[in-house]
Amino acid sequence: MAITKSKVLIIGVTGYIGKNVCKASINLGHPTFILVRSLISADPAKAELINSFQESGVTALKGDLNDHESLVSAFRQVDVVISTVGGASLVDQIKILQAATEAGTIKRFFPSEFGIEVDRLDLEFKVADGLFGEKRKVRRAIEKSGIPYTYVAAGAFAGWFLATLCQENTRTPPRDKVTIWGDGNTRAILNDEDDIGTFTIKAIDDPRTKNRILIRPKENITSQNEAIALWEKKIGKTLEKTMVPKEDVFKLIHVQSPFPLNLPHAFRYYIFVKGAQTSFEFESNDVEATKLYPQVKYTTVSEYLDRFV
Repeated sequence: MAITKSKVLIIGVTGYIGKNVCKASINLGHPTFILVRSLISADPAKAELINSFQESGVTALKGDLNDHESLVSAFRQVDVVISTVGGASLVDQIKILQAATEAGTIKRFFPSEFGIEVDRLDLEFKVADGLFGEKRKVRRAIEKSGIPYTYVAAGAFAGWFLATLCQENTRTPPRDKVTIWGDGNTRAILNDEDDIGTFTIKAIDDPRTKNRILIRPKENITSQNEAIALWEKKIGKTLEKTMVPKEDVFKLIHVQSPFPLNLPHAFRYYIFVKGAQTSFEFESNDVEATKLYPQVKYTTVSEYLDRFV
């Protein structure tokens, strides 16, 4: 007997991770819906992306986070809501909860997470406190609402931190010089965005993922020094290295860089100096995606770097 797959609505599909989640939903055979402010976008790139999804069978629903009735109407057509909104709209997700409560049809809500496990992060900087603090605020509202949920803590985006080897002002790994943050030995979790999308969609109909899922592939836990050494081996060249001690990273965050330019430095500190992604143990309600779905062939750190050789 065929299993009926949940109907999925993705909010924020034209953002960074939203398109990866949408693509995974299509590939895994879910009836897929996207929420758009206008059915005809004035932004050519966004219009092209939306059109490509519609050509793949995705249904676009007109709606806005500030239009309660449009949200309720959209939610009554689906089973699962996945939010991939950006930092400026994080708190607005409480409006999603309000509409989901009224709609009464949502069996799982995925808030916009996909990064650091914020409930086990010691906040040290006001620049990052706002972002992570807002995610915590949304989490508490979700738990209070009674709507079933899943938090996807996926580590760091490979496109941001592995493709660049955590360098500034580049989109590809360096071939001459490289900057190392801290001592370079702190381990981080670096996942391909398509894999994050796949594991997220795999989780939506799985009762084991209710409340939280962590994406922590063994092959993708690495330090900056290890990733650099692997890259050097692939290109057959030793890079000139510059170390930025922890104290200097602090200065970049607090003194030398105004907001929002200091936000990337705060991320680098939490991930590659503090080790915020790997410094905690699994708890009883944690599950790990690659163990739940061993059939998923995820992209390893080594395979990801091969793209740039």
